[in-house]
Amino acid sequence: MSLNMAWLAFGVALAGSLVLTPLVRRFALRAGALDQPGVRSVHTRPVPSLGGIAIFLAVLVALAAVGLRSGGWYNPHLLGILAGGALITAVGIWDDVAGLPAWGKFLGQLVAAGVLLAFGVQIHFLTDPWSPQGMIALGSWGAPLTIFWVVAVVNTVNLADGLDGLAAGIGVIAALTQVVAAFYIGESEPIPLMAAMGGAALGFLRYNFHPARIFMGDTGSLFLGFTLAAAAVDGTVKSPTTIALVVPILVLGLPIFDTTFALFRRLRRGQPFYRPDREHLHHRLLAAGLSQRQAVLLMYLVTAGLGVAAILLARNEVWAATVLLVVILGGGLLAAGRRGLLAAGGRHRLGG
Repeated sequence: MSLNMAWLAFGVALAGSLVLTPLVRRFALRAGALDQPGVRSVHTRPVPSLGGIAIFLAVLVALAAVGLRSGGWYNPHLLGILAGGALITAVGIWDDVAGLPAWGKFLGQLVAAGVLLAFGVQIHFLTDPWSPQGMIALGSWGAPLTIFWVVAVVNTVNLADGLDGLAAGIGVIAALTQVVAAFYIGESEPIPLMAAMGGAALGFLRYNFHPARIFMGDTGSLFLGFTLAAAAVDGTVKSPTTIALVVPILVLGLPIFDTTFALFRRLRRGQPFYRPDREHLHHRLLAAGLSQRQAVLLMYLVTAGLGVAAILLARNEVWAATVLLVVILGGGLLAAGRRGLLAAGGRHRLGG
């Protein structure tokens, strides 16, 4: 996969998303698919949803363009990711339009992950630096580990969709980070998909940044999380290295921390882990006095820093990556402590 093909996928997806998003917005308005203010939300008026349809279609158009340019893109792994992505997008549409219980969304995620397995997209090996062979064959553990990975990343991205432009912007950074890391690792298969995802999410961000004219909804956040997770798994298929999985873990470090913190918080209080609340990191940043734009840009900045660390790791510059991570972590904890963001229950609380 040449760099030109990656640029083509990115450019076509960007243009496609810029064109398709307003059309999807009109459709959502006519269909009455509006995101109403709720427990987790910070918006005060209904906003058209289903923006993920534009992202999904833009990715398909971009991959089709790459296929035409390169003389064909038939790849069973890519087809499996797109099939699973189509399924989870349908689950998101259902949830955005009619509403799904938590178990329904979870079941849809499991089935979509199962589609990946059916097409051979599975984690088979993990790197073991202490083993003479240099790797661990997962055997029968590969399938459940793959499913766990996909479901975890999907829900992490889904929970990050709490402020205008937050999930889309993080998605752009994560996708492009995976593109650059894949070049250094030497895994070309995920590159067109991730380049297309980066372009599609960036085009959508034009209409989703505060004040948002459309939300991606679960339609977009589920597809975005699924694609990021599946592309990382695809990067491990030909090369037994965990770096393909470490890259998205690092670049999604902020929403992963937030999701983990929310899980333990709810379990400690005896609440269902899926019950929404207003104590996520972005809620706390708003309560600490930041505007929506300031909070989102701050989280972009941290995510970009983590993305640079992931790329350094892919380049095998371990010490540089470690120093950068220490600086980000130390600076983040210092700032959070001064703002009271890590206090139990949060020193700052949002009403409602």
